[in-house]
Amino acid sequence: MSSSLSKTPQYLPGDVVGVLLPLPLRGVYDYRVPEGLTACGGDFVLVPIGKREIAGVVWGDGSGELKPGKIRDMIARFDAPSLPIVMRRFIEWVSAYTVHPPGAVLKMTMSAPKALEPPKSVNAYTLRDAPADVRMTPARARVFQVLENSPPRRSPDLAQEAGVSSGVVRDLIKAGALKAVPLAEPGPPEPDWRLEGPDLSPDQGRAAKNLQAKVGEDEFAVSVLDGVPGSGKTEVYFQAVAEALKQGRQVLVLLPEIALGAQWLARFVERFGAEPASWHSDLSPARRRKTWRAVAEGRARVVVGARSALFLPFADLGLIVVDEDYHSYGVSVNVSIQFLIRSGG
Repeated sequence: MSSSLSKTPQYLPGDVVGVLLPLPLRGVYDYRVPEGLTACGGDFVLVPIGKREIAGVVWGDGSGELKPGKIRDMIARFDAPSLPIVMRRFIEWVSAYTVHPPGAVLKMTMSAPKALEPPKSVNAYTLRDAPADVRMTPARARVFQVLENSPPRRSPDLAQEAGVSSGVVRDLIKAGALKAVPLAEPGPPEPDWRLEGPDLSPDQGRAAKNLQAKVGEDEFAVSVLDGVPGSGKTEVYFQAVAEALKQGRQVLVLLPEIALGAQWLARFVERFGAEPASWHSDLSPARRRKTWRAVAEGRARVVVGARSALFLPFADLGLIVVDEDYHSYGVSVNVSIQFLIRSGG
């Protein structure tokens, strides 16, 4: 598969682009950008293939293998963040390394297709500037009292706070007494890197400073933390996590499936004041959609997950931690590995 990932040009109507599809295919398919649409490398687009429609990624220039009359138009461009060039290079690398079709690798990145669609808007309600002429009842008065000089509230929350049925709020909305205010989908809580961690021993402190320095250099590097269970390796690499967050970068922590439990999460919350986003096979489709979108938009600052989390479309990934990876080294010790990745590398 030829690659043109050194740049991400804008394609105009009439241009032919190569679109990689999440199918076990060896290369890109050519499509024409239709009138009224533009596209850039990495954009998620909807294209026809046979008698169906499928989402894919603009990978670069078209292959030029089809005659103009046989090239079909793209259907639409999704309102979603583009797949970063570092992720597209990673997909090509994995494809070459595993001798696997790039489209099959892309499928792992597009594991939550519903996330390409904008989240459904949720409305909150507040009082209109000019109150509507509605018959006042004690229940309606309580709703007005809750909303007076207070922020908008969702309909169920408003009914609960006012101590009324949902029908009372619904009737006020129909009567025009309340005004709808669209709410943005809430993002995951943001870990606070400024919180103080536990005191480290001299050896732990030296290891932590070494990791922090490598994160600060913003260059690729690999470090290994080798120690017996309970020697404080997690607290040491938490210092590197804090440094990456300080720089505004995202962090991925890979754990064995069995380790995605309460003990590690409790230690993280104690250190950073918030839970990280999680990614593993037990997530519901709705949670997978929200997490995928939050990662792509850069709102999920720290992700903890199983190996499949490596294929999430991180907007600006600065640190990867592989925890408990002793099987890779053939020795019976706990090992943590930090990979520092430049966003353009």
